[in-house]
Amino acid sequence: MKTRARTVMAATALCASVASAAAQTPCGGDFSAWKQGMIEEARNEGIGDAGLRAIGSAQINPSVIRRDRAQGIFMLDFASFAGKLISQNRLDVGASKLKQYAATFERARAEYGVAPEVITAFWGLETDFGGFQGDFDTLNSIATLAHDCRRPELFRPQLIALARLIDLGVVPRNITGAWAGEIGQVQVLPEDYLTKGRDGDGDGAIKLKTSAPDAIMTAANFLKSLGWRSNEPWLIEVDVPAEMEWYDAGLHTALPVSEWQARGVKGRNGALPASADTHLLLPMGRKGPAFLAYPNFRVFLEWNQSLTYVTTAAYFATRLGGAPRFDVGNPEPGLNQAQMKSLQKKLNADGFDVGKIDGILGAGTRDAVRQEQKRLGLPADAWPTATLLNAL
Repeated sequence: MKTRARTVMAATALCASVASAAAQTPCGGDFSAWKQGMIEEARNEGIGDAGLRAIGSAQINPSVIRRDRAQGIFMLDFASFAGKLISQNRLDVGASKLKQYAATFERARAEYGVAPEVITAFWGLETDFGGFQGDFDTLNSIATLAHDCRRPELFRPQLIALARLIDLGVVPRNITGAWAGEIGQVQVLPEDYLTKGRDGDGDGAIKLKTSAPDAIMTAANFLKSLGWRSNEPWLIEVDVPAEMEWYDAGLHTALPVSEWQARGVKGRNGALPASADTHLLLPMGRKGPAFLAYPNFRVFLEWNQSLTYVTTAAYFATRLGGAPRFDVGNPEPGLNQAQMKSLQKKLNADGFDVGKIDGILGAGTRDAVRQEQKRLGLPADAWPTATLLNAL
């Protein structure tokens, strides 16, 4: 087992070359021919017979494509999404896990500087603390997404990395996980398993599906690699004044805490730590919940690009750290899916690029909404309402 763990660590040096394979075999087309191309790329990357056979055995899973195209939960607003994911049971179990693995969490903090509650928040949201890690065949999922032409640049290197893990005997060919190929209690992709995986329980192996200490140390190493800053906050709830320059709220504008305070922003539950680089987040507009996002919040965005999800994860971590429930305020009613799609069509017609017309309030839609609100003389808080839709 110890030899296997050392082999995984040594293999991380090979991962730098994995990305070079991404430009070789075109996506789409005949799946069998595509697999043969990927097998040759994997062989060129030094993958042995077990890994090559694994790629050859991969099958298309149509349900993975359906999941990739229809992530309906992200249509919920922040308050609804957070309420759905952060149950009292998750808070209670999270508190219990923080106590149960206190020694491991403190070692993770000492080595990587990541707060225990941040790791616990991801652990809870991703797999219910290891309780449900997904039942999709990981190899089939990644091969399906790598062959598909929507995001091949992300998943093709993951196929090579998974083949290496299989070839090394670190994971079996039939390992299961999330539909998008993430593995283990904290749901990492194969490349991150190879490069960020850590042995937290000292048994000489890295077992992200079955070992909580391994998952904790791996998550800490992963978050640190994304730029986590030791002993700094990530998200603090604030109160905002009734009127201010709303256009500056959002991830597009960073200001010092002192500037936000000068504009009337106050910590809801205490003083705001100083920082030269913070963002005011209004996930449901100026009348809804409000947060000040510190530099560490960007690390959450590296983990997942959905603003609603990462704000929920960051908020969950603050709750695990003792913060009270957020004040939902009195936000203006948002748009339903049909209205949001109509808005997105109008925005695209006006020259904005909001991406796919999917009814989801993503970054492109938020930016376009903010700009149109400003043009129309409306409060530019990036929260789409019927008033904006009618004005357009």
